[in-house]
Amino acid sequence: MALPPTDKRAATDEAFLREVDDAVRAGDLESFWNRFGRWLVAAVVIGLIAFGGWIYWQNQQVAAAEAQGEKFILAVEKLQGGNVKEAKTDLLALAKAEQPGYRAMAQILLANVTAAEGNSKKAVADYAKVAGDDSLPQPFRDLALVRQTAAEFDSLAPQQVIDRMKPLAKPGAAWFGTAGEMTAIAYMKMGKDNLAGPIFAQIAKQEDLPQTLRARAQQMAGALGVDTVQLEVKPTGASATTDADKGN
Repeated sequence: MALPPTDKRAATDEAFLREVDDAVRAGDLESFWNRFGRWLVAAVVIGLIAFGGWIYWQNQQVAAAEAQGEKFILAVEKLQGGNVKEAKTDLLALAKAEQPGYRAMAQILLANVTAAEGNSKKAVADYAKVAGDDSLPQPFRDLALVRQTAAEFDSLAPQQVIDRMKPLAKPGAAWFGTAGEMTAIAYMKMGKDNLAGPIFAQIAKQEDLPQTLRARAQQMAGALGVDTVQLEVKPTGASATTDADKGN
């Protein structure tokens, strides 16, 4: 069935308008591309370069950390072997490393060496420097504070020791063993055995602490009249053999 002339004209006009609209859209797109196309390409390229640079930087950081780790291990081995001079040279270089963990460990080890050499005043200052360095990881700063306090323990007022160690002398804390022991001894110096005893008992009960420290704490707690849970000590050497023979 043929369309009336009016309908034919309407259909033709609609098709024409669509063509015009498409042409306008294409023209706008072409105009937009001519004006901004190069900048868009440049932005994409810059973004890709930046991303690639970030990946490269990450890989470089990992490689640098691995290299510093190897140097630190070698320095420790030299210390253990008695080659203190070369170890100190290596540690001095690591003490300026970009990686904060190895930088902190190197500085603490250097302070340990200084203390072992008898220069306690400089060692205390070196520990204090690490403890106050906001750029270093908190666990290492806490360790430096513990070492600093231990190095000058005899010259500090008991309350000063307690105040310093308060955040660290808590069961489960990373340095609870040493921090708790110094806190308990400080309380004893103040005549507050009722506060010292429970701390020794808590040290004795914490299984992840060195056995020598736990045994010492258990003895101190007992001497102060605080009962502790009987610690199970695994037999070693001759005693282990004797126990095994008894069971046969």
